[in-house]
Amino acid sequence: MAGDFPKWYVKIRKQHREYFEALEKLGETVRKQGPLDEKTSNLIQLAAAAAIRSEGAVHSHARRAIKEGATPEEICHAIMLLTSTIGFPATSAALSWVHDILGEKK
Repeated sequence: MAGDFPKWYVKIRKQHREYFEALEKLGETVRKQGPLDEKTSNLIQLAAAAAIRSEGAVHSHARRAIKEGATPEEICHAIMLLTSTIGFPATSAALSWVHDILGEKK
């Protein structure tokens, strides 16, 4: 499992185990509360991560979306839809982070 996460994340997760268990439980609970499937949920969270310019979260949700069956085209479209909201520079940055992950899959 440690190989799937950045070293810093693994370190703070070990130091604050109960906190991270609560965060994970919250995420599970929220996903189960609505009608959205896992792929759609991860595309939404991917877009939110891009909007707050969180490279790590973009990487994470791109990986999760792929795992749930999202295509590279769907992932890029989810980011490109943000252009009029977050601007081209932020969109471009998020696309570069997505391509970090899409490049791993080739």
